[in-house]
This record gives sequence, structure tokens and C-alpha cells, in this order.
Amino acid sequence: MLHTINLLLPFLSQAQMGHGLVVASSPTLSWNLVADFGEIFRYAFMRNAFLAGTLVAIVAGIVGYFVVLRGLSFAGHSLSHVGFAGATAAILVGLSSLYGLLAFTIGSGMIMGWLGKRLQGRDVVTGIVLSWMLGLGVLFLSLYKGYATQAYAVLFGQVLGISQRDVIVTLITTIVTLVVLLAIYRPLLFASLDEEIAEARGVPTQLLSLLFMIVLALAVTAATQVVGVLMIFALLVTPAAIAERLTTRPPLTILCSIILSLLFTWLGLFVSYYLPYPVSFFITTFAFTTYLLVRICPAFLRKQSKEYEGEGEQEDEAVFGACTISASPSFSRPLTNPKETLYH
Repeated sequence: MLHTINLLLPFLSQAQMGHGLVVASSPTLSWNLVADFGEIFRYAFMRNAFLAGTLVAIVAGIVGYFVVLRGLSFAGHSLSHVGFAGATAAILVGLSSLYGLLAFTIGSGMIMGWLGKRLQGRDVVTGIVLSWMLGLGVLFLSLYKGYATQAYAVLFGQVLGISQRDVIVTLITTIVTLVVLLAIYRPLLFASLDEEIAEARGVPTQLLSLLFMIVLALAVTAATQVVGVLMIFALLVTPAAIAERLTTRPPLTILCSIILSLLFTWLGLFVSYYLPYPVSFFITTFAFTTYLLVRICPAFLRKQSKEYEGEGEQEDEAVFGACTISASPSFSRPLTNPKETLYH
């Protein structure tokens, strides 16, 4: 805990630092969840972190489902790199990194949504442009002469350093994202499952693509505050990928994705309070471990099931063969010859 607070000192305001954040010793887990959470929520920065993390997890869980369904994982990763350039540009001119991150991701998302299918098959060109944007962010960062704690937070996430103003911005972003998704849910799901049939039915797929890329940009902006641009997949893709392997029904998949996102975020925040390691590390570790279990366990069970079925088939063949032999004429007639009795 002491290590975490020392890392947070550059992020915290004087008002937050005045609420008894400097403690004499690291807290210990009592295994009484009521007492432990009561201890955690004594601090304003932890309350802000849990509130912002909850909002981000809800958005990431819903948007992540459509990202996986539409095969836009690379697009989400791309927007996070573009957002880093915007965040460092905002830091350079003295603004909050959140505003630059929001502006650049939304702008890039609108361009990508407008281009639509023309971006397909151009991963090389897109990757080159994104590398340049990342380099541009490094340039802006090198030109900044102050202590670049905001840039560090953008890269790796720093949910424990979120201020109350950032929580309000995250809340507004969440509301806008959920309202837009609610309005376009049915046609977006239809177009995501079969775009050609949706176009034939008169669904405006181009407009849906544009709107969803804007929604994705908002989700990337929100998730970056928790896990950073380098680990955006942990919240935006992994929970949805896990949920997709558990159920195929869209409503249940979305609900499962939200629950997993919340679980990873809350567990990461809870454990990071007692251990001197970053929140993003725990969130990504829990997500990665769960994904591995979901991938490995069914494969192991299927293998065991096939082996059991194979053994059962061999037993059935043996029983069937025995029944066939016993039903043959040589076994069904009486044995009168002593030699036959001896050999049989």
C-alpha cells in the first residue's frame, strides 16, 4: 500500500492527500469482506477508482462483444495508439490528457467508420500509420519539460489516480455510449451477423459502421484510464472472447461479458490495495488466466470424453463379437464328441 501511495502522490490533489492517505504501515487482509471494503472505501481515490472502473467495465463488456463479433480487435488497438498521440499533444499544450485522448480517438474512429470496407485488407498501411502516430506521441512527450505522469497513466493505466472530474467525464461518456448502443442495437446486431443480408433488407450498414466506430472510440478512451493503451485488450476484447465461448445467445453473451469485466476490474482494484503492484497487471492477469481456463478445460474434457467413448466402443465390439460367436452353429449345437468338448 505504501508503494501504491508513493506512486499516486503526483496524481493526487491536495484535498485528496489531506484525507489521511499517508499511513504508517501497509494494510493487511482480514478476510472479512465487509471490514476490508470498509477500509478500502475510506479513501477518496479508491472510491473514485471503483466508480470509474465499474463504468468502464460496463461499457467495455457491451462494446467488446460487438468488437469480437465484427472482427474489429485490431481497430480497437489502433484507436488506442492514436489516442496516445492525442493525449501527449494535450499534455504538451497544458490540457488534461483525457481531452486529447477523447478528441483523437473519436476523430480517428469517424475516419475509420467512413472508410468502412476500404480499410479491409490494408493492415500493413494501417499499421504503418499507427506506428507513426505512436512515434508522434513520443515526440510530443519528449518536447514536454514537466513531469509526465499523465503520459505514464495513458500508457499503462492509472485508475487509482482518477480525479472526481475524470469520473464525471467517464460517467458522461458511459451514458452517451449506452444510449447510442441502445438505439442501434438491433440493426447493429443484424449487420454484425450477416452484413450482406442486412444491406439487402435496407439496413444502413455504412451509417452503423460509422456510429459504432464512434462508440468504440469512446470505449477505448474510457478503458485507457484503467489499463492503458498498451493493455487495452484486457478489458475491451478478453471478457467478450471468454463470454463468446460460454454461450452463443447474444443477450447472454453480452451479460456474461459485462459480469466478467466487472469481476476482473473489482478483483484487480481489491488486490492492488493490499499488494504493491499496478492495478492493470492484476486485471490483465485475471483476464488472461480465465481465458486460458476456458480454452484448456473444454479441450481437456473433450479429449477425455473421446477416450471414454473409444473405450466404450471397444467394449461394445467385444460384447457384440462374443454374442455373435455364441450364436454361431458350432456353439449352438450339443457337443457330443469328447474331442470337441476338450477343445471347446
